[in-house]
Amino acid sequence: MKTFPIGGVHPSENKLSRGSAVETLPLPDLVNIPLSQHIGAPATAKVAKGDRVLAGQLIAEATGFMSANIHAPVSGVVKAVEAVPNGQGMRQPMITIQREGDQWAEGIDRDPALKRDCDLAPAEILDRIKRAGIVGMGGATFPTHVKLAVPPGKKAEFLIINGVECEPYLTSDHRVMLERGEELIVGVTILMKALGVGNAFIGIENNKPDAIAHLTALAASYAGVRVVPLKVQYPQGGEKQLIAAVTGREVPPPPALPIDVGAVVCNASTTLAVYEAVQKNKPLVERVVTVTGKGVARPCNLLVRMGTPVSALLEAAGGLPEDAGKVLNGGPMMGRAMVNLDSPVTKGCSGITVLGGREALRGADSACIKCAKCVSACPMGLEPYLLSKLTRKQAWERLETEQITNCIECGCCQFTCPAYLPLLDYVRLGKQRVMGLIRARAAANAPKK
Repeated sequence: MKTFPIGGVHPSENKLSRGSAVETLPLPDLVNIPLSQHIGAPATAKVAKGDRVLAGQLIAEATGFMSANIHAPVSGVVKAVEAVPNGQGMRQPMITIQREGDQWAEGIDRDPALKRDCDLAPAEILDRIKRAGIVGMGGATFPTHVKLAVPPGKKAEFLIINGVECEPYLTSDHRVMLERGEELIVGVTILMKALGVGNAFIGIENNKPDAIAHLTALAASYAGVRVVPLKVQYPQGGEKQLIAAVTGREVPPPPALPIDVGAVVCNASTTLAVYEAVQKNKPLVERVVTVTGKGVARPCNLLVRMGTPVSALLEAAGGLPEDAGKVLNGGPMMGRAMVNLDSPVTKGCSGITVLGGREALRGADSACIKCAKCVSACPMGLEPYLLSKLTRKQAWERLETEQITNCIECGCCQFTCPAYLPLLDYVRLGKQRVMGLIRARAAANAPKK
């Protein structure tokens, strides 16, 4: 069974909602839509207080190349364009809309009938994806039109669809593959056409045999599309790990990118969004979100409009459990703890995980015992104990030399540490500081205009 070559761990899967079909969550009365739901520059608001908007209407425009459009998820009246607390309690610019009915902008095809044929040229496909505001929906939120714009001198050789969903608890991609499989496959062919490649691989861990069988049967009717079963091993869904598992090629350290080994990787839910954008002219205004946890009364997968408060999702799953100690935006390995449950669902939110009891508590940290488990577990071949120590010492130049920017923040190091050291927290901090220094150095060395 294929997998990546080094490191990795095996956390308990806890896929409690894998058998729960996607349900449509009732529309909220009020939505808050952040202007930054993607990597890059925040979008610029194109509406003001008092404006009436339709679902699917452009309300914030991409600012520059590395940015993404944002559309109204509901129809109604703009109540405010101001800073609102996000899930971590930090205030960020958002557009608040009071919903009135559910009227959609003209030209959006909401007919569920499959539309197979795409007669658009590659440039037209990219334009539709850009206009629809599609970003990576696995959590990275990289603007998809930027990922598909292959730089001069580079060549895409194959497309890889990430259907791994290795994060414990989460099942949103799994349900998308099962319930929207043929639309997803058509999305794969659209991405292949945009990239000019003849081969696409859909990587799925073998703990999803139903999705593997379903998509394998569907892919038989589409030239060049193949499903690749993968070993269950976290973080199999990491972009570099997936490329290594499927093709045997290894992406060099930053600034190298997957395109340097001929690969372009797209998440399964992102691929479905591409289908809807290109074939149905539908912008990214809704997504499937898993709501789960051992104490959750009804773990489920919900189709949710962007901007819906997280509290509404928890209520649909039976309410916040009494023993809830922590609510995560995402899963337990890479998710971020939330302090504000009225914060909105965004394009990169694939799941809400509620942890209770001992699961929600960190062990009391003690001194490093030099066991090197974190080194063995690191799928990037780094030394997390050293990176953590150097961060505490603020040794930024040494951290850059030790390739801290190569860290994918998967959390394997912290998961394995018998001393319960907050390795990932320190490595994230160190990586952030080093990347800031690299950007500052590049700006200082840039030619003066």
